[in-house]
Amino acid sequence: MKRAVIPIQADDCRGPVESIAAIRLTRRSLLKGAGILTGTLAVSSTLAMVAPSRVWALEMSTFDAHQGAVILAFTRHLYPHKGLEDAVYALVVKALDQKAKADPANRKTLLAGVKRLDSIAGTNWLKRSASLQAVDVASMEGDPFFELVRSTAVVSLYSNTMAYAHFGYGGEEGDGGYLHKGFNDLAWLPNPPAKDSGPIPQDS
Repeated sequence: MKRAVIPIQADDCRGPVESIAAIRLTRRSLLKGAGILTGTLAVSSTLAMVAPSRVWALEMSTFDAHQGAVILAFTRHLYPHKGLEDAVYALVVKALDQKAKADPANRKTLLAGVKRLDSIAGTNWLKRSASLQAVDVASMEGDPFFELVRSTAVVSLYSNTMAYAHFGYGGEEGDGGYLHKGFNDLAWLPNPPAKDSGPIPQDS
């Protein structure tokens, strides 16, 4: 089985989406790692317009495919964004996979969390309805698994160029800033009343 895919890597957040190199996903690579997550970007996705391929893959060293999928779904419930691709949430799974590999305590916490969710469902937590999954996630607030996923996701989910492309953030611009480059062009934010907007910045 050969498919051109975008590799989901921790370094993805440091370069433009369009520069992510395509790789070949073969049967050998599927068998080599602990698990592989794959997915396809929606045709209408902002990412699909700039990425070199609509297919993405995440190779994990600690989680198997099921564990990675459960953690991805759990993260989506913690930080729900309509239309945000699973490929972006996969960056959180990648970060957690690396933490699990580096620290046995993290590995134990994460695997125990997945096992608990599957136990709640009886077999496979991914087969629960979205509404019941949301209840399960809320019930685990304060749990070490919940806190480890939450604290990792709040950084990994938003500090990458794929999230920037989705939300319309242009990234760091330097001293010049965005005064003349659309500082007020985030269409997904509501327009505040003029009295709450403050003065328009002026060049000094």
